[in-house]
Amino acid sequence: MRNLGRLILVSTLLSTAAFAKNDEVQIGPAPDWVVPSELLPVPADASGLLFVRAQDTLVRLDAKGQVHYNSYRIKIIHPNALQLGNLSFTWNPESGAPIVHTIKVIRGTEAIDVLGKVKFDILRREDQLEKAVLDGSLTAIVRVPDLRVGDELEVAFTARQDDPTLRDTVSGILFLQASPSPGRFRLGLSWTEGQQPQIKMTDDMAAVAQKSANGLEFRFDNPATVNAAKDAPPRFNWKRIVEYSDFAEWTQVSQRFAALYQKASSLTAASPLKSEAARIAAAHAGQMERASAALKMVQQDVRYIYVGLGDGNLNPATADETWERRYGDCKGKSTLLLALLAELGIQAEPVLVNNSEGDEGLDERLPAAQMFDHVLVRAKIDGKDYFLDGTLPPVVAPGADPILPYKWILPLRAEGSRLEPLAWKPAYRPDKVRLYEVDAREGFDAPARITTTTILRGIEGLQQQVQFSSISSSDMLNGFRQELIGDTWQTIDDVQWRYDIKAQASILKISGTGAVDWEEEGDGGKSYILPGGGFSPPARRIRAQGQDQNVPFYTKPEYSCDVTTVRLPTDTEPDRWSYNTQFDTEMFGRVYYRAFDLRDGAIRMVRGSRVERPEIDAERAKRENALISSFDNSMARIEYQPSGRKISMKAAKLVPTTFDIDWTADDAPCLEDTSVE
Repeated sequence: MRNLGRLILVSTLLSTAAFAKNDEVQIGPAPDWVVPSELLPVPADASGLLFVRAQDTLVRLDAKGQVHYNSYRIKIIHPNALQLGNLSFTWNPESGAPIVHTIKVIRGTEAIDVLGKVKFDILRREDQLEKAVLDGSLTAIVRVPDLRVGDELEVAFTARQDDPTLRDTVSGILFLQASPSPGRFRLGLSWTEGQQPQIKMTDDMAAVAQKSANGLEFRFDNPATVNAAKDAPPRFNWKRIVEYSDFAEWTQVSQRFAALYQKASSLTAASPLKSEAARIAAAHAGQMERASAALKMVQQDVRYIYVGLGDGNLNPATADETWERRYGDCKGKSTLLLALLAELGIQAEPVLVNNSEGDEGLDERLPAAQMFDHVLVRAKIDGKDYFLDGTLPPVVAPGADPILPYKWILPLRAEGSRLEPLAWKPAYRPDKVRLYEVDAREGFDAPARITTTTILRGIEGLQQQVQFSSISSSDMLNGFRQELIGDTWQTIDDVQWRYDIKAQASILKISGTGAVDWEEEGDGGKSYILPGGGFSPPARRIRAQGQDQNVPFYTKPEYSCDVTTVRLPTDTEPDRWSYNTQFDTEMFGRVYYRAFDLRDGAIRMVRGSRVERPEIDAERAKRENALISSFDNSMARIEYQPSGRKISMKAAKLVPTTFDIDWTADDAPCLEDTSVE
């Protein structure tokens, strides 16, 4: 399921209705329920790109579904606005085509009818094949000829948006942009008898709503810019929006889609998937082993292609169909996985989620299918819940937590389900670990042996897995040599990469030789700035005038860890070495930690940072702004003094070297206390 939020745009429209000729743009009059807005006079001092004399975005609900009418008349003020004369309309021919009512150029007192003189170029192409998207879309393009600065461009068009899956059950959003061009704007929602939907609007829209017996209108002349609160959680920047939906409860959405997935995942008596499930059952004894094998089969043997042809935007392909053609989107892969798990006796259900981080504040929205853009499977395995995503690479096993940090999910059940929150907690293992080993035992003047290891988890780790898994070892070695050898790396002797399924981490290790940038300190002393050892001070949490000063401040959760080991020159005395500050502090909900340890001829450093509280209130932010000047932003520095008083360095804790322990382990000591309640 792709992003279903089909919002209204000025010059591009996706339509889903049935006309006589679905492969051509239709030309005809505007619907009889449309009354265009009066034109706003162009001010004498108009500036910028354009001035909107009138723009209407109107939605009409009827017994079949919904109709969208869009019109605008704009004054071209700047040459850069001439590109608005390149008009395009995109639609799925299985569903319908847009009806264009007007394309005119007004020059002074002359009205030039463009619609009657130009031809629409129909492009039959899948313009997102590189993203594995197959939706059968057609695009009609028309270029308004001889458009000039000073002209006015008038366009009007209509299209039905009757979803073939939901049929007469409608939902959608009307919105006014945060920073629109100057001019007149009208949004409207109306309905025929008996078709009034659930409606919810933000306070700023409720304040200007004009109600009638069968509709709402919202009129704006030169609307002000809405200033989003800087660094606020997204739910606080939900402004100038009107939601409408025929779904009264989320349970209704759950029930409607549960029926689709139940039907699509039911196997025929002769289905070849029954023998596939039997093969998995014979090869694996436990539920986890069987579920993992079924998931890997779906991930590995069925390639991903989004299929939106016909009613495929919401309606899943059947499990048998997906297996037969060996490709499918998240819907088809999920039905295939559900079918296999059912044959294996493992309880499972489809779950709707939002992959674009658009589920912040979802519990405050009206129930609507377009609030989700992805579906995966949740299974009960050995008595515990696990998430299985058939669209991910075959290295991703069932997980107690999904790969992405969803805030809300909607299980699809025959009896219906409410939204379920997924509780957030600080990460128990880092998203990124960087290990630096500098072996300088040969002396200050000799090249050091250098080994770097990068451990990536989550989406970044999976992206690296997809990138590196198809590259040969020799090509990888040659590629890194070409890219990295220079100022720091003098040679690269070995590059090793692997994906650790147990740790769910991509691990890249590079070994070679390089120069160490020792700085002279006088009296024969040396110092060295350790890689990955310092923190930049956090930015002040402050908002401009006009923004809401009272909403919380938000920091995207993350957890990183840097570990550096320097094996010291053997001709130096260990007690002549020193290092600078260690600290363990929290600011704006993030922990900053650095510790050193000097023993066994090596200085070890670990630096960790983890977001403990994604949101902090404005009062706390104000207090901690005053502490930024005292934040320790020093780079990690080690120093050798061959003469003078010997130095006694006491470590805050025992810091392992880069090679002492397994840094992919869940209990890697990247913070003073890595436990998570």
